[in-house]
Amino acid sequence: MICADDLSTGRRNNIADFSDHPNFTFLQSDVSTSLRLTGPLDVVAHLASPASPPDYHRLPLETLAVGSRGTENALKLAEQKSARFVLASTSEVYGDPTVHPQTESYWGNVSSTGPRSVYDEAKRFAEAISMAYSRSRGVDVGIVRIFNTFGPRMRAEDGRVVSSFIAQALNGDPLTIYGDGEQTRSFCYVDDLVRGIVAMIDSEEAGPINLGNPVERTVQDLAELVLEITGSESAIEFHPRPVDDPGRRRPDISLAATRLGWQPQVSTEEGLLHTISYFRSVAAEVSAAAGSIAGAQFEGTHRADAPAYTPVMASPA
Repeated sequence: MICADDLSTGRRNNIADFSDHPNFTFLQSDVSTSLRLTGPLDVVAHLASPASPPDYHRLPLETLAVGSRGTENALKLAEQKSARFVLASTSEVYGDPTVHPQTESYWGNVSSTGPRSVYDEAKRFAEAISMAYSRSRGVDVGIVRIFNTFGPRMRAEDGRVVSSFIAQALNGDPLTIYGDGEQTRSFCYVDDLVRGIVAMIDSEEAGPINLGNPVERTVQDLAELVLEITGSESAIEFHPRPVDDPGRRRPDISLAATRLGWQPQVSTEEGLLHTISYFRSVAAEVSAAAGSIAGAQFEGTHRADAPAYTPVMASPA
């Protein structure tokens, strides 16, 4: 296995357990610039991209580049090696959906100019160029659309809702909700997602195919569940809702079930237990993240009609 990563959002210690394995090679490389490898390859899995709002707001041009030039470089490599190509796309291609739950046939409701567009449109372009290489050059393409995923080794300060809530709860800080907390998400544990990606690699499906947990819950429900599992007495604090933040998100996974034989096996509650245990094991990192989480994730992306920031405290019960 060869892993190429520029480490702009990744960390080398995530691969420490097998970095010395004779069948594993790590290349610190920007796939948007080049991707040249010697020897045979069976599969090119293109997972490169900032994925959390703070990361793609901090790296907007890099996010667009990896979705465009990076995807084409990976496709060219797959073509050269006669390898299967699997693209990690995202539920963000659906934008703020008007169809619920989201099926792969839905074309989405996406702003091409809003603050989230650098990620949304980069992935939509990545899907388009992948299918163009499939149709015009015969590249064996598979596309998965990944819904909210969480698990151990997330960065405490990455700004995604699960990692933020856990870090805030463990630090005794208020849990920050953007909006009224009634927006929904569907949270898939990372082990389930990996099984789905492997199933797509091993299949002959082109997709796109949704991979996610169809159990939908509100963001406030998630906050209260994190407080319950951690035993934290933190309050819940509400901030203005960001521009273009989707109101509902839930995958229809019928295609994954019928075409890949896949469905999630780990409940959100069980996944949170594993994730919280990991965060407890990196207490110094969690503590250091305290100042970078609350109020910073969506700086400059609040709705124009939102009030100036005024914390509203709510009981976690």
